[in-house]
Amino acid sequence: MPQTSNASQILIAIIPIVGIVMGSVVVFFYVLWGHRERMLMIDRGLYAPNPVDIGTFSLLAGILLTAVGLTLSVVFIAISGFAYSLLGGLIPLSVGIGFLAFHGAYARSSGA
Repeated sequence: MPQTSNASQILIAIIPIVGIVMGSVVVFFYVLWGHRERMLMIDRGLYAPNPVDIGTFSLLAGILLTAVGLTLSVVFIAISGFAYSLLGGLIPLSVGIGFLAFHGAYARSSGA
């Protein structure tokens, strides 16, 4: 197995840190500028908040999380059997099923 130099190991370790810091800076300025834009729209009387459609959100999040959780669960069972790593798939699976259950209850209660 070839030996890697210490300098290359340091660079490989720094790359994810730099990526996380740069991503955090981008998200910070996105949130800051969005806030300033909203404040200016409120000052000018042009702001109308968009209502969140909780039914559609819960359906979409439920379907996506259930699909991801099911896929991860199957992969983790195939790789390592029933071990603690299986929680990496069971947690999103159970959250997705919870979102789908909420969507069903919300749709029944709102009459949609």
